[in-house]
Formats: sequence, C-alpha cells, structure tokens
Amino acid sequence: MTDRNRVIFFDTTLRDGEQSPGMSMNLREKIEMAKQLERMGVDVVEAGFAISSPGDFQSVKAIAETIRGCTVGSLARANPKDIDAAWDAVKDAADPRIHLFIATSELHMQYKLKMTPEEVYETAAEMTKRAKKYTSNVQFSAEDATRSDMDFLARVIRGVIAAGATTVNLPDTVGYTAPDEHYRFFKEIHERVPELHHVTASCHCHNDLGLAAANSLAAIRGGARQAECTVNGIGERAGNAAIEEVVMGLRVRKNYYQVEYGIDTTEIMRSSGLLSRITGVKVQPNKAVVGENAFAHEAGIHQHGMLENAETYEIMTPASVGLKESNLVLGKHSGKHAFEDRLKSLGYALNEEELGEAFNRFKELADRKKQVYDKDIEAIVAKEAVQVPKTFTLGSYVINSGNKIAATATIRLTRGEKEIEKAAHGDGPIDAAFQAIDKIVGRRLELDDFQINAVSGGEDALGDARVVIRGEEGRMYAGRGLSTDVIEASIRAYVNAVNKMYYEERER
Repeated sequence: MTDRNRVIFFDTTLRDGEQSPGMSMNLREKIEMAKQLERMGVDVVEAGFAISSPGDFQSVKAIAETIRGCTVGSLARANPKDIDAAWDAVKDAADPRIHLFIATSELHMQYKLKMTPEEVYETAAEMTKRAKKYTSNVQFSAEDATRSDMDFLARVIRGVIAAGATTVNLPDTVGYTAPDEHYRFFKEIHERVPELHHVTASCHCHNDLGLAAANSLAAIRGGARQAECTVNGIGERAGNAAIEEVVMGLRVRKNYYQVEYGIDTTEIMRSSGLLSRITGVKVQPNKAVVGENAFAHEAGIHQHGMLENAETYEIMTPASVGLKESNLVLGKHSGKHAFEDRLKSLGYALNEEELGEAFNRFKELADRKKQVYDKDIEAIVAKEAVQVPKTFTLGSYVINSGNKIAATATIRLTRGEKEIEKAAHGDGPIDAAFQAIDKIVGRRLELDDFQINAVSGGEDALGDARVVIRGEEGRMYAGRGLSTDVIEASIRAYVNAVNKMYYEERER
C-alpha cells in the first residue's frame, strides 16, 4: 500500500515535454537532464516512448542504465509490441516501470480507437497482465479520464488493479476540467473504487486553460498521491503542470495540503535553467517560481514593505528554490583548485574532462571581463555539460559592417584537420555570419529563432546567444554560445546548433 501522506513526483519532461515543438533533445542532453531530475529528487523519470523510434529506444535504455536513484519508466500503448519494447528499454533500471495507456472516453474510443467499451476493457486488463509478467511496477493510464463515463472508468480501474497495476493514472488529457471539479472527480472515483486506496492514484494535468498546476493540487486534495509534471511546464499544446509550481504550492501551503514529498526545492532553478539552455527556450519573465521577475520588486510600496519584512510581498524565499545573488568570487589569477571549490559550493560535480573544458572557458572569460560572477560561471558549466562532439570548431571571424555599407562576414571553421573559410553578405553582421557558415556546411539552413541576453550586469556582461535552426529535413536544432562579444556569441551558438545537427544525424 502506498504512503497516504506522501506525494510521488513523476517527471515526464523527457517524454511528454520533449514531444512539444522546439523541445527535442539529443541523447547527451537527455542524460544530463535526467541526472538533474535525479539530483532534484523526483521519484519517477519517464524517459521516453521506447517504441516510437530507434533513437527514443536508445535514449530510454541509456537513461535506465545511468540513473540509479529513482524509478525509470517508458510509455507504451496497450499492445504487445509497445509493452515488449518498453521492457527491453527499461529492464536494466534500478527500479523499472512500464507505463501503458488506452483511452476510456466515448469520444476517443469511437473516433480514435474505433473500439467498443468492452474491447477497451479487455485490452486494458490483458495488456496490464502482460506488463506485470515483466515487472511488479506497472502503471496504467486511462487517457482522457476526466471526460470518461464514471461507471465505465470505475470498471476499467477495477480491472487493471486486479490485473496487477500498482499505479493508476487518471489524466486530464486536454486540460478540460476545473479545480473544484477535479477535486470531486478524485473523491468520487475513490468512493466508487475502494481498491484505489491500495495502489497509487495519479493525476496528469494539461494546461490548455492555464489550470494544470491548480488542477494537480486539487487532485492531491482529492486523494491523488502521484503528480505527473514537467520542468518549466513544457509539453504538448499549452504544456503540462509545472513541477516547480506544484511542489512549491505544497511547500508554501504545507498546513493546507498536509502532505510530504521528496523534492529538493533548492534544485528547482538549476533544473529550469538547464532545460532552457538545452532547448534554447526561455521561460517567460513573469513565470511563477522560476521567471526572472518572480522575486523582483519595482513598485515603491512593495520595496518599502520588503525592506521592513520580506514576508510582506514574498511567500517563499529565493533561496528555497535555489536562487542565489550574483557575487564576484574569482578572477583571471585564480587557479583550477579555487575554480573547482567554487563549483562545488554552487552544487556542481564535474568529471576531469568537463572541469578542464570549463576552466579553460573561465580563463578565456576572465581575460576579457573585469568581474566574473556566479551566474557567468554557472552559464559556462551548463554549456560544457551538454556539449556534443564538435564536427566544426570556430577558428576565426572577420566582420565588416556599417550603416553605409553591406555587412560582410568571413568565417573560418575547422573540420578535423581541414580549415574551411567562406565569406558572405547579409542583412547585418549576424545574418552575414550565419550565411557564411551555411556556405561552409554546404546546406541552406533556416533560422527558426534567435535570442541574445546578458548573463550578468555591466558593460562587459557575458552575452548568452541562443539559436534554433531548421535542417533541410525539417528537424529543429537548438544551439548556444557564450562570449562578451555578442557577434561571437551568436556565431558560436550557430556552430553549436550545426554540430548538434551532425551529431543527431550520425546517431540516427
């Protein structure tokens, strides 16, 4: 029987989250993100949908073999091939889980599955039994549960529990329900199916109406003891319930919800930042908990209250989510040991190769920047942590630009032992540079998104450039570059995206 006072956090950033446009990750990035989820203390990592592609199968398998501190699961449709593939992918995990699903709403059964309710019931029970032969940790999801007939849903739940399901997930698949309604839904289903008290009832809320976190918290009040979430709330359409919002809701209103959890909330900001750096997608400034304005106070009356007592306008502290103020700690004369000590104090544990690369980047930055802040160091480390093999390396660049002349860029890249140099004109220096890189690569790549931000303050702030390119086959690749020179940062980001494209093409 599950601990009725503890909420299990099931993170599906690497499965449901990665399915959303622009959020795809390569194998190295997925493993790095999975390690951070483990560090944050999630109970279950849904590593992917093993049957969906050979690449997804390999990533689920690699994560299952790497992560030892939590359950690793794979999604599977309710059919033998999916379940067999899911088990093959997760069988080497410390605690493997098969997560099978089938829709139970009349709408889905009639138009998507083209199955009768009786066929759906029999399939759900039979496939749960099949998964149970592989592992004792079986999760069943009734897709579109909140729009299902309650009598039929209750029957399916009883059937899969009898067949061996240890977790039963009741998703709000299209973000349709409202918080008070969702609370009553979980209360009623527990009353109709007393067997649910002996397994874990789970909620999985989508954010189509902006209610995913509220609905998840309502479900927990109604008896759900597993919450399925993603970092930064990424996911299909408008996304999933954001893990940072749900867990901080439980923390700030502990006396109201009266449940426990295993999440280390001080890892929230690092998890959010890592995902943004991997995908190249920043969270909105006013995003709850992790947005850059979440702990900012501009109004005079607010600032006055904060100076008197922070609780006047802050219901949680920045430190509780892992947010630290930038401060000068190292300079160009600092040694590797001092750098490593500072990384450890920030919570980073790098291997020798990663440490060497990060230290070299730090020394380059320290030579160009008067003051090196914690945010600068964290940006360097996060970049190095998710690097892919470098097909191309930036050698040099020359930019000619002005308001009376056409911008021209000459870029030299190294590929293996060969140096390749090309020049191009463009609408501005960055466009010219990107076109020159396209010439070197020999492909016409489409720039889907481009952003540049300052990592810290000051005239010599480190520029953090993010680009998303679209290859000839339509796939998107995010790249990131850091430099005190915004043009160099942009070029490095574009080259990084190109390297990801080549890496993923080789992997496929």
